[in-house]
Amino acid sequence: MKQFGFTISKGRQLNFDEMKTDKVEKLLELVPSYKLCIGCGGCTASCSAAGFTDFNIRKIHTSFLRAQYDGLDEQLKRCMLCGKCLLVCPRGVNTRSLIINMRRVLNNVDAVTWRPQRELKQKEQGGGEQ
Repeated sequence: MKQFGFTISKGRQLNFDEMKTDKVEKLLELVPSYKLCIGCGGCTASCSAAGFTDFNIRKIHTSFLRAQYDGLDEQLKRCMLCGKCLLVCPRGVNTRSLIINMRRVLNNVDAVTWRPQRELKQKEQGGGEQ
């Protein structure tokens, strides 16, 4: 068969009936601000690790939500936890806690509920949960 400069990729359809979302549910419980993510890519654009590696936090978020965990642990190890993504997020997603807890959930280690100081202050002042 002749090659025309392209190939047909394998389908990426998701079967929601067979998807195991227990890890996603656990992560959403540990980092409630994860529900606020709109996938804008600000975190990826500001990422220091992305400048030196092929780390893409937006792709990792999407893969995790779709319960596609293969290779995510290796990708998450590239994060330097610098916090730039936390500063630029327009929705206030606690990305540093998200990365740490994603690692722990994928490796079945007890997770840590760490929240930035501004979330704790809002909670004390009667502000809503994030």
